[in-house]
Amino acid sequence: MKKDQNSETIPDSTNSKKPADSEQGKADGFSRRAFLAQLSAAGIAAATVPLIQPAIAGAPAMAAEPVADQQVPGAVTFVLNINGKDRNVSLEPRVTLLDVLREDLQLPGTKKGCDHGQCGACTVHVNGRRVNSCLSFAIMHQGDIIITIEGLAQKGELHPVQAAFLEHDGFQCGYCTSGQIMSAAALLKEPCGADDASVRECMSGNICRCGAYDNIIAAVQEARHSS
Repeated sequence: MKKDQNSETIPDSTNSKKPADSEQGKADGFSRRAFLAQLSAAGIAAATVPLIQPAIAGAPAMAAEPVADQQVPGAVTFVLNINGKDRNVSLEPRVTLLDVLREDLQLPGTKKGCDHGQCGACTVHVNGRRVNSCLSFAIMHQGDIIITIEGLAQKGELHPVQAAFLEHDGFQCGYCTSGQIMSAAALLKEPCGADDASVRECMSGNICRCGAYDNIIAAVQEARHSS
């Protein structure tokens, strides 16, 4: 105990200090340091387990064959005659002719536009007639003669419609051009009036988003006159 100048008795802070936190914790059987250590350990475990489990679960999958090499369930093997060549394909029956041409046979000239038969970008010839390949199952065409834009030119010479499209600039972005050309080539053998309005009606199933219709009609008419 100390006394000040007024002789009042005050507590001595050095002698009345409370037990330290560590001592209090030890008395309760727990300490702050132990708590933090357990918290850190729990955090590490929580972060590590999600990383370990996929690796363990994925180990057998790594040894399995790639999905691309496995047989497609329900696939049917058949032959398609494309541009004068027989092509063997093994496909699920619901695969469209458009997807077979682009994805399996690597013939990307036939374009996928709307995929609903409304734009005509996917037009091909089947037995001489124009067909929207996005609306036709490939398996339906066993024994048919299929011509795509890649097979339209013969012996290194452009088809008259192809030459006319070049002469009259019948395209802009070019995405619809293959379908336009395939429709126009089929139109040459179809009954269609001689005037431009009749050609527009016969080509109405092919949409040009760039609006190059005047040049397209001019190209079709040029091809009709030269063929």
